[in-house]
Amino acid sequence: MEGNMNITLKVWRQKNKNVKGSLETHEVSGISEDMSFLEMFDVLNERLIDENKEPIAFDHDCREGICGMCSMYINGRPHGPLEGVTTCQLHMRSFKDGDTIVVEPWRAAAFPVVKDLVVDRSSFDRIIASGGFISVNTGNAQDGNSLPIPKEDADKAFAAAACIGCGACVSACKNASAMLFVSAKVSQLALLPQGQPEREDRAKKMVAQMDIEGFGSCTNTGACAAECPKEISLENIARLNREFLSASLTTAEA
Repeated sequence: MEGNMNITLKVWRQKNKNVKGSLETHEVSGISEDMSFLEMFDVLNERLIDENKEPIAFDHDCREGICGMCSMYINGRPHGPLEGVTTCQLHMRSFKDGDTIVVEPWRAAAFPVVKDLVVDRSSFDRIIASGGFISVNTGNAQDGNSLPIPKEDADKAFAAAACIGCGACVSACKNASAMLFVSAKVSQLALLPQGQPEREDRAKKMVAQMDIEGFGSCTNTGACAAECPKEISLENIARLNREFLSASLTTAEA
């Protein structure tokens, strides 16, 4: 049928983090070039189930490029060959009929494999819990314009807040560093008046938790920003370094 493709998938299968995994080969035929990459996996899993075989486990939720769940390492790149997209936004027309596609989970000590292509990213949650929040008074919400914010600051904060916590930055980094993620979460609050009460402690606490979780150090190769589906800027890492240094000096002076 015109527009349909036959591909060979080499997919990582692993029962859990304590069991050795391996690549498993599947021939997938009759795939529409208009399918998303995840829809192609749905078709494969339906066929596996019909054959009484174990379906491939993979993360997904909104399938609209917002939730950050669809973590797949495709042919050596997080989320596949396109820039600025998540796996659910990647379509089969980005590949050719007869292609062999290798799909693996994120590779990082801080992201242990749960099963197959699913990894445990709760380390990100613990980093956020350590300092990625603001203090607010309970009661009626303030008027929207009661806290004037310069547009440049608002734009930078909004761009940092676009981070969806998918972990592509960690997977792309040769050191498995989480600096782009942490810097985005620190920046979105440090740039706004609402984020000032915890500002001195936030960077120190979040960086400390990042180290506890086992993420590597940043060596400024830029792979994280290059593979980020939301195109988070490296400027945020520079801002995090300034926030951390300032907080450290303030503590030392005290």
